[in-house]
Amino acid sequence: MLIQVLKSKIHRATVTESNLNYIGSIGIDEALMDAVNIIENEKVHVVNLNNGERIETYVIKADRGSGAITINGAAARKAQKGDMIIIMSYASLEFEEAKTFVPQIIFPDSDNKIP
Repeated sequence: MLIQVLKSKIHRATVTESNLNYIGSIGIDEALMDAVNIIENEKVHVVNLNNGERIETYVIKADRGSGAITINGAAARKAQKGDMIIIMSYASLEFEEAKTFVPQIIFPDSDNKIP
């Protein structure tokens, strides 16, 4: 039996741009992606702490070290620059493996840098 477990989490990142006129997705600084083992085009859930919105989208790389967290396309209606968000991805694991799996979680600072 496979179950879904938290794989990766970027906790309390700050949205740096919200762009309605862009092909949909969330742009994430590549350094943050690497820190939590998220890859380009991976599906993620995004929770907005400012307004309670929850969206599902896919990841695109933003420049490494830029601190960029960009909400693009229709999702831009759900978050604006300065909002605090949580970005999460999940994995399907065998039940026994899931019991010992440890997700990668980071807590970036206000500039979306890893302290």
